This record gives sequence, C-alpha cells and structure tokens, in this order.
Amino acid sequence: MESPSKTDRPGWLQGPQTPCTNLSPARMKPWRLILLGPPGVGKGTQAQLLRERLGACHLSTGDVFRAATSRAPGDLSPAMAEAVAFMTRGELVPDGTVWELVRDRATCLHCNEGFLLDGFPRTLAQAEGLLTLLGREGIALTGVISYELPLPEIVARLSGRRTCRQCKAVFHVLHQVPREQGVCDRCGGLLTQREDDRAESVTVRMKAYEQSTAPLIEFFEAHRVLVRVPAVGSPSEIFERTLGLLQASAVVGS
Repeated sequence: MESPSKTDRPGWLQGPQTPCTNLSPARMKPWRLILLGPPGVGKGTQAQLLRERLGACHLSTGDVFRAATSRAPGDLSPAMAEAVAFMTRGELVPDGTVWELVRDRATCLHCNEGFLLDGFPRTLAQAEGLLTLLGREGIALTGVISYELPLPEIVARLSGRRTCRQCKAVFHVLHQVPREQGVCDRCGGLLTQREDDRAESVTVRMKAYEQSTAPLIEFFEAHRVLVRVPAVGSPSEIFERTLGLLQASAVVGS
C-alpha cells in the first residue's frame, strides 16, 4: 500500500482552504516537473511511474475538475464553481479559469516531495505566468518533459481503442485484445469505437494539439528546461528513457 505522502493531495483536489497533509521531510533536490504530451502518448502511465519512483506529488488539472464536480456548491472556490459551470454545459474550461485554479493552489507547488504538473500549462500565456509565479515563490523548476510520438503511431494507438458501452472499460484491437471479439471482458458489454477515436478525428485533434503546443515547446526550449522523450516501446522502457534523458540533459543534479 502506498504511503499517504504519495497519494494524499487534499490541497490540490479540494482547494486552498484545505491544508496538505504531506509532512514528509524536505528533499535535498525535490523533482519539480511539467509533463507535456498529446492524447495516446501514454503520459498518464508515465506520470504514475514517475510518482511511484520519485515520490513527487501528481498535480493533475483533470483530477481537480473531476473532484470539483463531486463537491457541494458551497464548498467550491469561485474558480472551481466557474469550471463546474462550464463542464455542466458540456463546454471546455477556458484557459483563464484553469489558470485561476492553479494559482489558487500555489502552496501545492511547495510540496516537500516535489511535483509532476500534468495538464497545465496549456498556452504560452499560462507558461509565462507559471514561470513568473514559480520565480516569485522561490521554486526552481527541474524540467519539462515532452513525450513525443510520430502522428501515424498516435493515430494507430487511438483508432485501435474500443470502449465498453456499459462499464467504459477500454481495450485495443492489437495491444489489449478482449477474450471475445467485440465483447467486454469485465461486464460482457458491447465494445465500440468512440467517434473521437476514429482515424480522421484523431488526425484533426493531433494537428490542433501540435499547433497549440508548438509555442510551449519553443518557450521551454528557450529556457533550457525542455527534455524531449520518444514515447516508443513499453511503458517501462519509456520510463527508463525518461530518467536517463533527464540525467543526460543536466536538468537534474547527480
């Protein structure tokens, strides 16, 4: 069972009024990383592996959004309430609201264990604001990991996914094949291909992602903190490659 210091994130998930319970002693050099990568690249799996190995707190904006929808309206900060309103209408949460959610949680960036910031920043303005915030808080960023994969490989990964209509379990026609074709192993439900997992939809999404992320990549590269990681191979191979490239780039001390 994992220790609370690796999993308990009340300040991040619930808001600034809830103190963090991580009382671990400060590390000599805590890992403070930003994770970038398009859908289908395996970023979520790598975040989990990094958290388990490094002990860094996984600060995912997606987790904040999911936690906000399950809380009573009176327990939400103004930024969280605004985010819930957009999600309830089926709309994307605007960048400005996302920035307010993160800024509300500036104390979480001081976590003694370090952090893995996932899902933020999404724009150049957010990246500039984040570095300004970190500088003002006296927090040194270790590095920015950009998980990269050729577009055809991403299309193959996402277009091969099949999702259960009932329990939402995810399978893959090549990498996670169900025991019976088209039938969910867990509940026996029908496996279907989501509309946004179709090859043509994936291609459009990836091109939009590349256009929005290109300025971020250039920004962090100019600040000499970007580490490009080819996301090919098994999760363990990608993980070891990540650690090796971080060390080789000299963004992490020995």
